[in-house]
Amino acid sequence: MTENYVYSKQDEEVCEGGDRMKKGELKIFYGSSGDQFARRMSRYMHVDTGKTSVFRFTEGNTFVKVNEPIREQDFFLVHPIGLDPNNEFMELIFWIDAAKRASARSVTVIMPYFSYAKADKKDEPRVSIRGRVCADMLEMVGADRIITMDLHSPQVQGFFTKPVDHLYAMPLLTQRIEQYNLDNLVVVSPDAGFVADARRYANRLGTGLVIGNKFRSGHDENAEIMEIIGEVKGKNCLIVDDFSISGGTLCHLAERLKENGANRIFCISFTYFIE
Repeated sequence: MTENYVYSKQDEEVCEGGDRMKKGELKIFYGSSGDQFARRMSRYMHVDTGKTSVFRFTEGNTFVKVNEPIREQDFFLVHPIGLDPNNEFMELIFWIDAAKRASARSVTVIMPYFSYAKADKKDEPRVSIRGRVCADMLEMVGADRIITMDLHSPQVQGFFTKPVDHLYAMPLLTQRIEQYNLDNLVVVSPDAGFVADARRYANRLGTGLVIGNKFRSGHDENAEIMEIIGEVKGKNCLIVDDFSISGGTLCHLAERLKENGANRIFCISFTYFIE
């Protein structure tokens, strides 16, 4: 907040569900998909969560409200785009608009998972690059900064003109794997598209790299692992991926690894750790 700022009468009023923020105070606000994560963040950081309300009408419309003044404050909103991406994304757009209309000094979107980031290219005729469309909408409505994790591909960060903090779960995930003290370990990428990321895991763990040759005939969630490129016989295998929806690819890949003589099989991704 600027030093010469004078609170208005509106700022002095007590809003529904909470008091106004004090000068320089940090609070973490959250949408309907980010409440648990935001509360854990606030406990870790020893700060309060802000007061918000979300209501969905019977015909599907979404209503959002920040229940305390945020004039000239930095507004931090936790809201992943995950299991219900269409509704969650529209809600996020409304949150940003509400904060801007409430005269927030800045709006930072903390989006740990960005579902539409996997639509990052035009790989066939007459399709939308949905990740780019979403980035344009977030900036158009007023987001000043995006904090996210493990985007499907690095170019998604380039879809934004505003600053994007792209964080990685790899240090924590590999630290967990190291606790198992596995001998003869090899990192496995489920397809060629994730090889660059898988190589970073392999370099950090000091292991070799194996690649699965994945084939997908349509736009459904059914993919088939055609072959394994690399030696896995007698080795412990660590499958790494950025996200898993149905788990079908992981199951098929694990079956192929077993058929090729793999020993123990682990899988880590942004959302799963499976043995």
